[in-house]
Amino acid sequence: MTSGLWELVLEGVWVTIQLLVLSALLATAVSFVVGVARTHRLWIVRFLAGFYTEVFRGTSALVMIFWVFFVLPPAFGWQLVPLWAGTLALGLTYGAYGSEIVRGALAAVDPAQREGGIALSFTPWQRMRLILLPQAVPEMIPPFSNLLVELLKGTALVSIMGMGDLAFSGNLVRLALQESAEIYTYILLIYFVIAFLLTRLMRGLEKKLKAGVGKAPARGADVEPKRPEASGVGGAVR
Repeated sequence: MTSGLWELVLEGVWVTIQLLVLSALLATAVSFVVGVARTHRLWIVRFLAGFYTEVFRGTSALVMIFWVFFVLPPAFGWQLVPLWAGTLALGLTYGAYGSEIVRGALAAVDPAQREGGIALSFTPWQRMRLILLPQAVPEMIPPFSNLLVELLKGTALVSIMGMGDLAFSGNLVRLALQESAEIYTYILLIYFVIAFLLTRLMRGLEKKLKAGVGKAPARGADVEPKRPEASGVGGAVR
């Protein structure tokens, strides 16, 4: 390929990374809000969170992009630029999957931990922030890593809006060179490299978070003194 075509591909990589980061941030926020809401004590909150999860998890991300970019603008009289339309559609869709990860991780925490927080008179928010989330978040990282890779592959769907992401740029280069095998092999390799870097990053984050849970006492920290030994029939202290 010529340098100009490579520049087109690199611009597509940059657009894909922008879309990935923005939609991942939105999906993460939605995942925690909806996932925590699904464990709420009020049934109406659980119902609304569950309804959102089922709707967005049960619909196609491609159709959702069509709705956000082509259907909603005439209905509300505004138009989103492709980047924000793609971010909104992908973030809400993958956030529904992420909310189940959050809910499952919170449910997996030992019930004794909740009971301990209640015994200490912690509020529900304090129990969630100080007890449940610190133990649940490290367990969320592996499934979130898989979801992030799926989100990366889902960014290719925004090409239907004419957005110059990696898939769209690769198709333009293919049309210019009439070389499908070579171009799409390059595109596959680029997606693989990005996905590999994401999994390495998430694995490092997982190790760091798990190292902070149940960390061994620091050297020189105070320890409980040994109890005095007892001897004799009456257990007199030596």
